Amino acid sequence: MDLTYTAEQEAFRREARAWLEAHVPREPLPSFDTAEGFQAHRNWERELHAGGWAMVPWPVEYGGRGANLLEWLIFEEEYYRVGAPGRVNQNGIFLLGPTLMEYGTPEQKARYLPKMASSEEVWAQGWSEPNAGSDMANIQTTAIRDGDHYVVNGQKTWASRGAFADWLFGLFRTDPDSERHRGLSFVLVPLDAPGVTVRPIAQLDGETGFAEVFLDDARVPVANRLGGEGEGWKVAMATAGFERGLMLRSPARFQGTARRLVELYREALAAGAPLEPSLREAVVRAWIDAEAYALGTYQTVSRLLEGGKIGAEASLNKIFWSELDTFMHETALRILGDRGELLPEAPAAAANGAPGVGRWLDGYLFSLAGPIYAGTNEIQRNVIAERILGLPRS
Repeated sequence: MDLTYTAEQEAFRREARAWLEAHVPREPLPSFDTAEGFQAHRNWERELHAGGWAMVPWPVEYGGRGANLLEWLIFEEEYYRVGAPGRVNQNGIFLLGPTLMEYGTPEQKARYLPKMASSEEVWAQGWSEPNAGSDMANIQTTAIRDGDHYVVNGQKTWASRGAFADWLFGLFRTDPDSERHRGLSFVLVPLDAPGVTVRPIAQLDGETGFAEVFLDDARVPVANRLGGEGEGWKVAMATAGFERGLMLRSPARFQGTARRLVELYREALAAGAPLEPSLREAVVRAWIDAEAYALGTYQTVSRLLEGGKIGAEASLNKIFWSELDTFMHETALRILGDRGELLPEAPAAAANGAPGVGRWLDGYLFSLAGPIYAGTNEIQRNVIAERILGLPRS
Protein backbone atom coordinates (compact mmCIF):
# COMPACT_ATOMS: atom_id res chain seq x y z
CA MET A 1 0.00 0.00 0.00
CA ASP A 2 1.51 3.32 -1.13
CA LEU A 3 0.13 6.30 0.80
CA THR A 4 1.63 8.84 -1.61
CA TYR A 5 -0.86 10.44 -3.99
CA THR A 6 0.08 10.73 -7.65
CA ALA A 7 -0.07 14.02 -9.54
CA GLU A 8 -3.22 12.75 -11.28
CA GLN A 9 -4.87 11.94 -7.95
CA GLU A 10 -4.00 15.36 -6.56
CA ALA A 11 -5.52 16.96 -9.67
CA PHE A 12 -8.63 14.85 -9.19
CA ARG A 13 -8.86 16.09 -5.59
CA ARG A 14 -8.60 19.73 -6.67
CA GLU A 15 -11.31 19.23 -9.28
CA ALA A 16 -13.64 17.54 -6.79
CA ARG A 17 -12.99 20.19 -4.14
CA ALA A 18 -13.68 23.07 -6.53
CA TRP A 19 -16.95 21.56 -7.76
CA LEU A 20 -18.21 20.71 -4.28
CA GLU A 21 -17.35 24.12 -2.85
CA ALA A 22 -19.28 25.72 -5.69
CA HIS A 23 -22.36 23.50 -5.49
CA VAL A 24 -22.92 22.16 -1.96
CA PRO A 25 -26.03 23.78 -0.41
CA ARG A 26 -25.12 26.57 2.00
CA GLU A 27 -27.79 25.50 4.48
CA PRO A 28 -28.36 21.92 5.67
CA LEU A 29 -31.14 20.11 3.84
CA PRO A 30 -34.16 18.85 5.80
CA SER A 31 -33.92 15.26 6.99
CA PHE A 32 -34.40 12.78 4.17
CA ASP A 33 -36.65 10.83 6.50
CA THR A 34 -39.35 13.41 5.75
CA ALA A 35 -41.19 13.87 2.45
CA GLU A 36 -39.80 17.39 2.03
CA GLY A 37 -36.26 16.36 2.87
CA PHE A 38 -36.41 13.24 0.71
CA GLN A 39 -37.27 15.37 -2.33
CA ALA A 40 -34.59 17.94 -1.47
CA HIS A 41 -31.98 15.18 -1.25
CA ARG A 42 -33.18 13.64 -4.50
CA ASN A 43 -32.72 17.04 -6.15
CA TRP A 44 -29.18 17.21 -4.73
CA GLU A 45 -28.44 13.75 -6.13
CA ARG A 46 -29.56 14.96 -9.54
CA GLU A 47 -27.20 17.93 -9.28
CA LEU A 48 -24.36 15.58 -8.35
CA HIS A 49 -25.21 13.44 -11.35
CA ALA A 50 -25.30 16.42 -13.70
CA GLY A 51 -21.81 17.37 -12.53
CA GLY A 52 -20.52 13.83 -13.03
CA TRP A 53 -20.03 13.14 -9.32
CA ALA A 54 -23.00 10.94 -8.43
CA MET A 55 -21.11 7.66 -8.41
CA VAL A 56 -17.44 8.28 -9.06
CA PRO A 57 -16.19 4.68 -9.58
CA TRP A 58 -18.97 3.50 -11.90
CA PRO A 59 -18.44 3.23 -15.68
CA VAL A 60 -19.47 6.32 -17.61
CA GLU A 61 -22.14 4.41 -19.54
CA TYR A 62 -23.92 3.66 -16.27
CA GLY A 63 -23.90 7.21 -15.00
CA GLY A 64 -20.51 7.19 -13.28
CA ARG A 65 -17.20 8.91 -13.80
CA GLY A 66 -15.04 5.89 -14.61
CA ALA A 67 -12.69 6.57 -11.69
CA ASN A 68 -11.06 3.91 -9.54
CA LEU A 69 -11.71 3.15 -5.87
CA LEU A 70 -8.76 5.23 -4.66
CA GLU A 71 -10.23 8.25 -6.42
CA TRP A 72 -13.57 7.40 -4.83
CA LEU A 73 -11.92 7.59 -1.40
CA ILE A 74 -10.42 10.96 -2.32
CA PHE A 75 -13.84 12.20 -3.43
CA GLU A 76 -15.40 11.01 -0.18
CA GLU A 77 -12.77 12.91 1.80
CA GLU A 78 -13.67 16.10 -0.03
CA TYR A 79 -17.40 15.36 0.21
CA TYR A 80 -17.31 15.10 3.99
CA ARG A 81 -14.81 17.95 4.35
CA VAL A 82 -17.38 20.44 3.00
CA GLY A 83 -20.30 18.91 4.91
CA ALA A 84 -22.23 17.82 1.81
CA PRO A 85 -25.70 16.23 2.26
CA GLY A 86 -26.17 12.57 3.12
CA ARG A 87 -26.79 10.22 0.20
CA VAL A 88 -30.51 9.44 0.11
CA ASN A 89 -30.05 6.65 -2.44
CA GLN A 90 -27.27 4.91 -0.52
CA ASN A 91 -29.08 1.55 -0.61
CA GLY A 92 -29.02 1.75 -4.37
CA ILE A 93 -25.66 3.26 -5.23
CA PHE A 94 -23.59 1.67 -2.47
CA LEU A 95 -25.28 -1.74 -2.04
CA LEU A 96 -27.43 -2.79 -4.98
CA GLY A 97 -25.32 -1.01 -7.59
CA PRO A 98 -22.10 -2.99 -6.93
CA THR A 99 -24.20 -6.18 -6.73
CA LEU A 100 -25.70 -5.44 -10.13
CA MET A 101 -22.20 -4.88 -11.50
CA GLU A 102 -21.25 -8.37 -10.34
CA TYR A 103 -24.42 -10.39 -10.98
CA GLY A 104 -26.59 -8.37 -13.33
CA THR A 105 -27.15 -9.15 -17.00
CA PRO A 106 -26.15 -6.49 -19.54
CA GLU A 107 -29.84 -5.64 -19.91
CA GLN A 108 -30.31 -5.25 -16.15
CA LYS A 109 -27.26 -3.03 -15.83
CA ALA A 110 -28.43 -0.79 -18.66
CA ARG A 111 -31.96 -0.65 -17.24
CA TYR A 112 -31.26 0.06 -13.57
CA LEU A 113 -27.83 1.61 -13.06
CA PRO A 114 -28.20 4.93 -14.94
CA LYS A 115 -31.50 5.73 -13.19
CA MET A 116 -29.94 4.70 -9.89
CA ALA A 117 -26.96 6.99 -10.41
CA SER A 118 -29.22 9.97 -11.15
CA SER A 119 -31.66 9.03 -8.33
CA GLU A 120 -34.50 9.07 -10.81
CA GLU A 121 -35.18 5.77 -9.03
CA VAL A 122 -34.43 5.51 -5.31
CA TRP A 123 -34.11 2.08 -3.69
CA ALA A 124 -35.19 0.58 -0.39
CA GLN A 125 -33.58 -2.45 1.21
CA GLY A 126 -35.97 -5.34 1.90
CA TRP A 127 -34.13 -7.91 3.98
CA SER A 128 -35.93 -8.12 7.31
CA GLU A 129 -39.27 -9.77 8.00
CA PRO A 130 -41.22 -10.02 11.28
CA ASN A 131 -39.59 -13.41 11.99
CA ALA A 132 -36.38 -12.93 10.02
CA GLY A 133 -34.19 -10.16 11.29
CA SER A 134 -30.55 -11.03 11.81
CA ASP A 135 -31.54 -14.61 10.97
CA MET A 136 -32.07 -13.73 7.33
CA ALA A 137 -32.15 -17.40 6.30
CA ASN A 138 -35.56 -17.66 7.98
CA ILE A 139 -37.24 -15.57 5.26
CA GLN A 140 -40.80 -16.69 4.57
CA THR A 141 -42.07 -14.23 1.94
CA THR A 142 -42.70 -16.29 -1.18
CA ALA A 143 -42.29 -15.54 -4.86
CA ILE A 144 -43.96 -18.39 -6.75
CA ARG A 145 -43.36 -18.58 -10.46
CA ASP A 146 -46.34 -18.18 -12.79
CA GLY A 147 -45.13 -18.08 -16.36
CA ASP A 148 -42.83 -15.11 -16.83
CA HIS A 149 -43.84 -13.56 -13.49
CA TYR A 150 -43.45 -14.27 -9.79
CA VAL A 151 -46.51 -13.98 -7.57
CA VAL A 152 -45.21 -12.50 -4.34
CA ASN A 153 -46.88 -12.83 -0.92
CA GLY A 154 -45.60 -11.85 2.49
CA GLN A 155 -44.23 -8.93 4.45
CA LYS A 156 -40.97 -7.04 4.70
CA THR A 157 -40.24 -4.73 7.61
CA TRP A 158 -37.63 -2.15 8.54
CA ALA A 159 -37.21 -1.40 4.83
CA SER A 160 -34.62 1.38 4.84
CA ARG A 161 -35.83 4.43 2.84
CA GLY A 162 -38.99 2.42 2.16
CA ALA A 163 -41.43 5.20 3.03
CA PHE A 164 -40.56 7.27 -0.04
CA ALA A 165 -38.53 4.96 -2.32
CA ASP A 166 -39.49 3.77 -5.81
CA TRP A 167 -38.08 0.22 -5.70
CA LEU A 168 -37.20 -2.48 -3.19
CA PHE A 169 -34.56 -5.19 -3.49
CA GLY A 170 -34.68 -8.26 -1.29
CA LEU A 171 -34.70 -12.00 -0.80
CA PHE A 172 -37.79 -14.10 -1.51
CA ARG A 173 -38.45 -17.83 -1.18
CA THR A 174 -39.00 -19.09 -4.71
CA ASP A 175 -39.04 -22.73 -3.59
CA PRO A 176 -41.80 -22.97 -0.94
CA ASP A 177 -40.55 -26.40 0.20
CA SER A 178 -37.02 -25.19 0.84
CA GLU A 179 -35.47 -24.33 4.19
CA ARG A 180 -32.90 -21.90 5.48
CA HIS A 181 -30.45 -20.60 2.86
CA ARG A 182 -31.75 -22.78 0.03
CA GLY A 183 -34.52 -21.88 -2.36
CA LEU A 184 -34.11 -18.10 -2.02
CA SER A 185 -33.93 -15.69 -4.93
CA PHE A 186 -32.86 -12.05 -5.13
CA VAL A 187 -35.70 -10.05 -6.72
CA LEU A 188 -36.24 -6.36 -7.54
CA VAL A 189 -39.77 -5.15 -6.74
CA PRO A 190 -41.39 -1.87 -7.90
CA LEU A 191 -43.13 -0.33 -4.89
CA ASP A 192 -45.96 1.07 -7.02
CA ALA A 193 -46.97 -2.36 -8.34
CA PRO A 194 -50.54 -3.60 -7.71
CA GLY A 195 -50.65 -5.68 -4.54
CA VAL A 196 -47.82 -3.74 -2.85
CA THR A 197 -48.73 -1.68 0.23
CA VAL A 198 -46.18 0.57 1.94
CA ARG A 199 -46.74 1.69 5.55
CA PRO A 200 -44.20 4.11 7.04
CA ILE A 201 -42.63 3.28 10.42
CA ALA A 202 -41.89 6.15 12.79
CA GLN A 203 -38.37 6.19 14.19
CA LEU A 204 -37.33 7.22 17.70
CA ASP A 205 -37.37 10.86 16.54
CA GLY A 206 -40.79 10.51 14.89
CA GLU A 207 -39.46 10.64 11.31
CA THR A 208 -40.07 7.89 8.77
CA GLY A 209 -36.78 6.38 7.71
CA PHE A 210 -38.30 2.89 7.44
CA ALA A 211 -41.44 1.18 6.22
CA GLU A 212 -43.35 -2.08 6.32
CA VAL A 213 -44.04 -3.47 2.87
CA PHE A 214 -46.98 -5.86 2.43
CA LEU A 215 -47.12 -7.99 -0.73
CA ASP A 216 -50.47 -9.54 -1.63
CA ASP A 217 -50.37 -11.47 -4.93
CA ALA A 218 -48.03 -8.83 -6.34
CA ARG A 219 -46.82 -9.83 -9.81
CA VAL A 220 -43.16 -9.18 -10.50
CA PRO A 221 -41.46 -10.10 -13.80
CA VAL A 222 -38.98 -12.97 -13.61
CA ALA A 223 -36.65 -10.65 -15.51
CA ASN A 224 -36.37 -8.69 -12.23
CA ARG A 225 -34.49 -11.57 -10.60
CA LEU A 226 -30.80 -10.91 -10.02
CA GLY A 227 -28.74 -14.07 -10.42
CA GLY A 228 -30.13 -17.56 -10.87
CA GLU A 229 -33.29 -18.88 -9.26
CA GLY A 230 -32.45 -20.31 -5.85
CA GLU A 231 -29.09 -18.47 -5.82
CA GLY A 232 -30.33 -15.50 -3.86
CA TRP A 233 -28.29 -16.22 -0.76
CA LYS A 234 -25.04 -15.99 -2.70
CA VAL A 235 -26.11 -12.71 -4.29
CA ALA A 236 -27.30 -11.29 -0.98
CA MET A 237 -24.02 -12.16 0.72
CA ALA A 238 -22.22 -10.13 -1.93
CA THR A 239 -24.52 -7.20 -1.12
CA ALA A 240 -23.87 -7.68 2.60
CA GLY A 241 -20.14 -7.63 1.90
CA PHE A 242 -20.45 -4.23 0.25
CA GLU A 243 -22.61 -3.04 3.17
CA ARG A 244 -20.21 -4.21 5.86
CA GLY A 245 -16.89 -3.94 4.16
CA LEU A 246 -16.36 -0.88 2.01
CA MET A 247 -18.94 1.21 0.20
CA LEU A 248 -21.64 2.09 2.72
CA ARG A 249 -19.44 3.72 5.35
CA SER A 250 -16.43 5.47 3.87
CA PRO A 251 -13.66 6.43 6.31
CA ALA A 252 -14.16 10.12 5.54
CA ARG A 253 -17.49 9.96 7.38
CA PHE A 254 -15.79 8.99 10.65
CA GLN A 255 -12.75 11.20 10.13
CA GLY A 256 -15.17 14.12 9.78
CA THR A 257 -16.89 13.18 13.04
CA ALA A 258 -13.50 12.86 14.77
CA ARG A 259 -12.51 16.36 13.60
CA ARG A 260 -15.76 17.79 14.94
CA LEU A 261 -15.20 15.97 18.23
CA VAL A 262 -11.73 17.48 18.62
CA GLU A 263 -13.14 20.95 17.91
CA LEU A 264 -15.91 20.40 20.46
CA TYR A 265 -13.39 19.36 23.11
CA ARG A 266 -11.18 22.39 22.43
CA GLU A 267 -14.18 24.73 22.61
CA ALA A 268 -15.23 23.22 25.93
CA LEU A 269 -11.72 23.61 27.33
CA ALA A 270 -11.56 27.23 26.18
CA ALA A 271 -14.92 27.91 27.82
CA GLY A 272 -13.69 26.49 31.13
CA ALA A 273 -16.13 23.57 31.16
CA PRO A 274 -15.53 21.08 34.02
CA LEU A 275 -14.37 18.14 31.90
CA GLU A 276 -13.50 14.73 33.28
CA PRO A 277 -9.78 13.90 32.78
CA SER A 278 -10.74 10.71 30.93
CA LEU A 279 -12.41 12.74 28.15
CA ARG A 280 -9.05 13.79 26.75
CA GLU A 281 -8.05 10.16 26.32
CA ALA A 282 -11.44 9.35 24.74
CA VAL A 283 -11.08 12.14 22.18
CA VAL A 284 -7.56 11.01 21.29
CA ARG A 285 -8.74 7.42 20.95
CA ALA A 286 -11.59 8.50 18.65
CA TRP A 287 -9.15 10.38 16.40
CA ILE A 288 -6.71 7.46 16.26
CA ASP A 289 -9.43 4.90 15.56
CA ALA A 290 -10.89 7.01 12.74
CA GLU A 291 -7.44 7.24 11.16
CA ALA A 292 -6.89 3.49 11.65
CA TYR A 293 -10.19 2.78 9.90
CA ALA A 294 -9.11 4.99 7.00
CA LEU A 295 -5.79 3.16 6.67
CA GLY A 296 -7.57 -0.19 6.81
CA THR A 297 -9.90 0.90 4.03
CA TYR A 298 -7.00 2.06 1.86
CA GLN A 299 -5.41 -1.35 2.40
CA THR A 300 -8.64 -3.08 1.31
CA VAL A 301 -8.93 -0.89 -1.78
CA SER A 302 -5.31 -1.55 -2.70
CA ARG A 303 -6.01 -5.29 -2.51
CA LEU A 304 -9.14 -4.96 -4.64
CA LEU A 305 -7.28 -2.97 -7.30
CA GLU A 306 -4.83 -5.87 -7.52
CA GLY A 307 -7.65 -8.35 -8.15
CA GLY A 308 -8.48 -9.37 -4.60
CA LYS A 309 -11.91 -9.86 -3.05
CA ILE A 310 -13.71 -8.75 0.10
CA GLY A 311 -14.21 -11.79 2.30
CA ALA A 312 -15.23 -12.57 5.86
CA GLU A 313 -13.02 -9.74 7.11
CA ALA A 314 -15.90 -7.45 6.18
CA SER A 315 -17.40 -8.51 9.51
CA LEU A 316 -14.38 -7.10 11.35
CA ASN A 317 -14.81 -3.88 9.42
CA LYS A 318 -18.50 -3.60 10.27
CA ILE A 319 -17.95 -4.07 14.00
CA PHE A 320 -15.16 -1.50 14.00
CA TRP A 321 -17.01 1.33 12.26
CA SER A 322 -20.32 0.78 14.01
CA GLU A 323 -18.83 0.75 17.51
CA LEU A 324 -16.51 3.65 16.67
CA ASP A 325 -19.50 5.75 15.59
CA THR A 326 -21.33 5.13 18.87
CA PHE A 327 -18.18 5.77 20.92
CA MET A 328 -17.50 9.13 19.27
CA HIS A 329 -21.06 10.35 19.81
CA GLU A 330 -21.13 9.13 23.41
CA THR A 331 -17.91 11.06 24.01
CA ALA A 332 -19.44 14.20 22.51
CA LEU A 333 -22.48 13.92 24.77
CA ARG A 334 -20.20 13.57 27.79
CA ILE A 335 -18.40 16.77 26.78
CA LEU A 336 -21.68 18.64 26.27
CA GLY A 337 -23.19 17.59 29.58
CA ASP A 338 -26.79 18.81 29.90
CA ARG A 339 -26.63 20.48 26.48
CA GLY A 340 -26.15 17.06 24.96
CA GLU A 341 -29.87 16.41 25.46
CA LEU A 342 -30.85 19.16 23.00
CA LEU A 343 -32.43 18.20 19.70
CA PRO A 344 -31.20 20.01 16.55
CA GLU A 345 -34.37 22.09 16.31
CA ALA A 346 -34.17 23.33 19.92
CA PRO A 347 -33.45 27.11 20.00
CA ALA A 348 -30.85 26.59 22.74
CA ALA A 349 -28.93 24.18 20.49
CA ALA A 350 -27.75 27.14 18.41
CA ALA A 351 -27.45 29.62 21.27
CA ASN A 352 -24.37 31.08 22.92
CA GLY A 353 -22.23 30.81 19.83
CA ALA A 354 -22.42 27.03 19.71
CA PRO A 355 -24.36 26.07 16.56
CA GLY A 356 -24.68 22.40 15.76
CA VAL A 357 -24.89 21.19 19.36
CA GLY A 358 -28.08 19.27 18.58
CA ARG A 359 -26.41 17.35 15.78
CA TRP A 360 -24.59 15.26 18.34
CA LEU A 361 -27.75 13.85 19.92
CA ASP A 362 -29.24 13.23 16.48
CA GLY A 363 -26.06 11.42 15.43
CA TYR A 364 -25.95 9.45 18.67
CA LEU A 365 -29.50 8.15 18.23
CA PHE A 366 -28.64 7.04 14.69
CA SER A 367 -25.36 5.46 15.78
CA LEU A 368 -27.25 3.10 18.09
CA ALA A 369 -28.61 1.38 15.00
CA GLY A 370 -25.12 0.71 13.65
CA PRO A 371 -24.46 -2.46 15.67
CA ILE A 372 -27.84 -3.80 14.46
CA TYR A 373 -28.18 -3.07 10.74
CA ALA A 374 -26.02 -4.82 8.15
CA GLY A 375 -26.19 -7.87 10.42
CA THR A 376 -25.97 -7.49 14.19
CA ASN A 377 -22.52 -7.31 15.70
CA GLU A 378 -23.26 -10.49 17.62
CA ILE A 379 -23.75 -12.29 14.30
CA GLN A 380 -20.58 -10.67 12.94
CA ARG A 381 -18.60 -12.01 15.89
CA ASN A 382 -19.86 -15.49 15.10
CA VAL A 383 -18.71 -15.03 11.48
CA ILE A 384 -15.27 -13.92 12.67
CA ALA A 385 -14.98 -16.84 15.08
CA GLU A 386 -15.94 -19.45 12.49
CA ARG A 387 -14.56 -18.11 9.20
CA ILE A 388 -11.49 -16.16 10.26
CA LEU A 389 -10.35 -17.76 13.53
CA GLY A 390 -11.54 -21.26 12.58
CA LEU A 391 -13.22 -21.87 15.91
CA PRO A 392 -15.79 -24.67 16.19
CA ARG A 393 -19.50 -23.92 16.29
CA SER A 394 -21.07 -24.31 19.72
